[in-house]
Amino acid sequence: MRCLVALLLSLTVLLAAGCSPDNGDTDGAQSGWTDEDVTFEADGLTLHGTYRHRSDAGPGPAALLISESGNTDRNGDNLVAGPIGNMRQLAELLSDRGVASLRYDKVGTGQTGLGPFEKNPDDVVSAVYTAGAKSAVRFLAQRPETDPQLLSVYAVGEGTIHAVTLAGDTSPGAPKVHALGLFQPLPGRYLDIITTRVEADGSPETVAAWRAAVEQVRTDGTVPDKLPEGLGAIVNPGNVKAVIEADKIDPLALAAAVPAGTPVLLTCSDSDNQARCDSVQPLADALKHTDLTEVKLEGVNHVLRDDPTDSIANYAKQDPLSPQLVSALDQFVHKVDS
Repeated sequence: MRCLVALLLSLTVLLAAGCSPDNGDTDGAQSGWTDEDVTFEADGLTLHGTYRHRSDAGPGPAALLISESGNTDRNGDNLVAGPIGNMRQLAELLSDRGVASLRYDKVGTGQTGLGPFEKNPDDVVSAVYTAGAKSAVRFLAQRPETDPQLLSVYAVGEGTIHAVTLAGDTSPGAPKVHALGLFQPLPGRYLDIITTRVEADGSPETVAAWRAAVEQVRTDGTVPDKLPEGLGAIVNPGNVKAVIEADKIDPLALAAAVPAGTPVLLTCSDSDNQARCDSVQPLADALKHTDLTEVKLEGVNHVLRDDPTDSIANYAKQDPLSPQLVSALDQFVHKVDS
């Protein structure tokens, strides 16, 4: 069951404060790029972020970056795995290619507090994260340095749920998303993904207990008093409300709502326990109506670095992003923003 521990990074909603953000790289000023601390509002919550841009440039391409769900901050840092930094690296890669970016601390992480959820943290469910993403993309679209025709969204893990939601958003005032980058995406409903992992790694008794728990959660909204082999860390009375809300989301239905012809970069990896290519295939199929680029990475872990072990212990080593990922990003950015 140890493989399931990795799933907690992206699939379990945690409300502890994330690591303090590193607001930029030391070469930003020399390269002409500025890392500006910004804030914006989402349903009474003030979110803090980093807007990386050229202050002397006219309107150009810009990208919203959405990290994993739970306690993962603007830079991809996580209390479970430590200072991962992959989202900061992604922002720097994009600026090297002429793309401005906004990344932000989600509710309860980095400099963003719980705000109106302080007294009721159990109310922080997937819809709250989506509201933050919607506010972020509108903020970015309104910046004078942003060409609204070249507004993209890049996301990792469960953050891709919110990215795809933005692309299909037809509400008044919603910016048009020009292109999507979906890195190691969440490929199915929350509890279905966990079930697949339990079936692969668990004993018959564990599988039976978990299936019964899933049925109980989905029908009664409650969880068993006891679950085997650490599965109680995934769903328990303290997080069951958030789990229920997350499980209602069907990534395939969201993918179907992405406008036809939208350029989409979709990655998976043979080493990522959360986004293996066979499990991501149904999502790729649901995106066939878009201008889809599928990239099957080899030996790349969930935080987009070369590590065939996909060990959480290695997530905070601050290695460069995988050259395979960088190459795919190069080609995609050239395609959509040139």
